[in-house]
Amino acid sequence: MTEKSITALAGVGSRRAEQYARLGVTTVGELLRLYPRTYEDWSKQVTVPTAPAGAPCCVRAKIVGDLQKRPMQKGGMMYGVAASDGVCLFTVTLFNAGYTAARLRAGETFLFFGAVTRTRSGFQMFAPQIKSPAEGGYIRPIYPQTAGLSSHITERHMKAALAEFDKTPQTELVSEEERARLGLCTARFALHNIHFPESGEALKKARERLIFDELYLFELGLLGRRAQLRAVGGKVLTADASAAFEGMLPFALTGAQKRAIADGVRDMQSGKPMSRLVQGDVGSGKTAVAASLMLSAVQSGWQCAFMAPTALLAQQHAQTLRHMLGDSARVVLLIGGLPAAEKRAALAAIADGSADIVVGTHALLSDTVRFSNLGLVITDEQHRFGVQQRTTLAEKGVHPHLLIISATPIPRTLAMFLFGDMDVSVLNERPAGRQPVKTFAVGTALRERVYAYIRKKAAAGQQAYVVCPLVEKSEESDAVDAVSYYKMLKNGALRDIPVALLHGQMSAKEKEAAMAAFAAGDVKVLVATVVIEVGVDVPNATLMVIEDADRFGLSQLHQLRGRVGRGKAASDCVLISDAENEEARRRLATMCSTADGFKIAEEDFEMRGPGDFFGDRQHGALPQMRIARLSRDMETLQRARAAAERVLKNDPHLQKAENAALHAAVEALFENGGDMLSD
Repeated sequence: MTEKSITALAGVGSRRAEQYARLGVTTVGELLRLYPRTYEDWSKQVTVPTAPAGAPCCVRAKIVGDLQKRPMQKGGMMYGVAASDGVCLFTVTLFNAGYTAARLRAGETFLFFGAVTRTRSGFQMFAPQIKSPAEGGYIRPIYPQTAGLSSHITERHMKAALAEFDKTPQTELVSEEERARLGLCTARFALHNIHFPESGEALKKARERLIFDELYLFELGLLGRRAQLRAVGGKVLTADASAAFEGMLPFALTGAQKRAIADGVRDMQSGKPMSRLVQGDVGSGKTAVAASLMLSAVQSGWQCAFMAPTALLAQQHAQTLRHMLGDSARVVLLIGGLPAAEKRAALAAIADGSADIVVGTHALLSDTVRFSNLGLVITDEQHRFGVQQRTTLAEKGVHPHLLIISATPIPRTLAMFLFGDMDVSVLNERPAGRQPVKTFAVGTALRERVYAYIRKKAAAGQQAYVVCPLVEKSEESDAVDAVSYYKMLKNGALRDIPVALLHGQMSAKEKEAAMAAFAAGDVKVLVATVVIEVGVDVPNATLMVIEDADRFGLSQLHQLRGRVGRGKAASDCVLISDAENEEARRRLATMCSTADGFKIAEEDFEMRGPGDFFGDRQHGALPQMRIARLSRDMETLQRARAAAERVLKNDPHLQKAENAALHAAVEALFENGGDMLSD
């Protein structure tokens, strides 16, 4: 019944179905998973003097006076009546609600739901909801709404959906043994009480179970995929070029880099496809780790694909790899916008195997790209790609090894959620010669001194970034915008210094030209938006100035700061802000006190949850969570993972009859990865 069209419910016709579709609801099952966004608790009545300040609450009271009415200045009628909760008197005021007001007769008792306000003339409830004691006294769900579809209407249809649900046999996804171990209620109890709670405690138990179920299915999918990867055969590395690669470098690898390389070599020698995440702070040397493993792959006769999120970054990676590997490997670049002849040559080299390493953007996913012997797939900043994109690239080979490198330090708990199907190597050492970046937070009153410091840097032959939160002026925000700021600096404080502008609304050619001029040193100051957050390596850039720094999240500030300090000269980051709110000041203080990206990530996760790490860029990479929240439910995630491990230990692919419903639920959650648990 639950997967039938929502029009199977009485009262839901085609017009109503269109309204539900706007909320992502097309079936009865999807309606049941349309959880309330909040609740009105009519079950607990308070007296007016004990009502929470400014918060909605329920007051049971008797009408003790006659209804008063008077016209309002702009038309309409206002009604007022005295009521008593048994402790004190208060006034109920209604606006243009004559029908409801007429019900409020002296001696009658009602439930009033709304905020209690204290005025000079005493306690008041303005425009409360009103019910008789017989029809109130429960916790009422409030659902997401859209034009023509109120919460009251959804409430009525939800009762019908639950009645249909109760008629059909349901299979528990969590065994009785696991429910007892974890103290979870049944799924049926949870579904009824998330919509129509019997009590506050019942609602709490329902939420716990439904949050657990979402995370449990997600972990089963990730761990199942991990088991699936390890169940198939992978190419076996025949050449370990680690020592040879290190001998080619003009610098020494850190201990963390050596460990990550050894991890990758061991994975590729195991006979199982590698699935490894290498994460490290900005400047920790991830590209060198990738280059070493690619050299081993090439010497074993394989091709490598290296996918980057932007054309600029792909070009930089190609240049860096050519410099590092010299004649040991042929590196080919494949990005959108290549001249036709270059593109044809690149595709031919990829197809015939003469291209050892192919560096590119989403262009690598094109059907025209055919590899001769793809053995190693590397993606940079994986959270900018969806699961489907990663899968598409991997399918261009036969069970190739997979390496993800990320310069976004991710808290351990969040990494477990995002990359639970992967092994992890952490680069937590700074390469020799890298200078720490000193960070200062200053108010706008010191801007002129900041401009003087920029001029001093430029005079010394160094370069600076100035980052603004907006592209152009906005009526909705008073934040500093890059376009106006660029004009102001170019025509004023820095008129004698080459200044360029870079933002996301410029064309690809304009962006590349601005960045290339900056990288070449022709431009001394680059005024930009966060488009440079992941950008080209410019070792000569030694100063990062961030305007309205309080408008950025901690991890974003840290990523921006990572654009400097990439050479051997001392570098600085100046955060300009007049913010006085406590959270903003805490973020700026954290930036000034530590350069450890992992500490910053943990602090950011604690303050803001996972959104600041990935935002909309995460689109398509994870199933939608309807009720679970990573920042709040990490403890439940850990319990869910442990439970998933126990189930998969006895049934790695969920093939046993008792796990058929569980298998189907996991596949349904991973719409783009339905083979998560298949052989």
